[in-house]
Amino acid sequence: MINRLTDSLNFQTQALMLRAERQQQLASNIANADTPGYQARDFDFSRALKEATGEIGTPGALQTTQARHLAPLAGALSPAGRDFAMAAQTNLDSNTVDMDRERASFADNSVKYEATLRFINSSVRTQLDAMKSHNAA
Repeated sequence: MINRLTDSLNFQTQALMLRAERQQQLASNIANADTPGYQARDFDFSRALKEATGEIGTPGALQTTQARHLAPLAGALSPAGRDFAMAAQTNLDSNTVDMDRERASFADNSVKYEATLRFINSSVRTQLDAMKSHNAA
């Protein structure tokens, strides 16, 4: 029973960490919108979450073959996992940041980040309520 509770919380924690990482990447893209030659970057959130939770293998990931080997950080996305965003239109300065796309992605990711936080908060509150004694007045 406790495994199901912690597995759900671990999954949401992984999702929250990846959402924060994506938010930083989108903010970096927006900050560099006027930087000549800057290449906008992003990553596929669903694939990154599957890799972080171990549902699919991470290409180029470290393999631990003995108990004393150091395991890679859970939820961390390597720079190799980030893709260059496709340019919607060509610019003379070779900058590929599309501000409309970046703003929309930033807002969408913010809402999903908040929803994940609320889900974790609700889950913890439910667990705490379940542990309370109902005999106390």
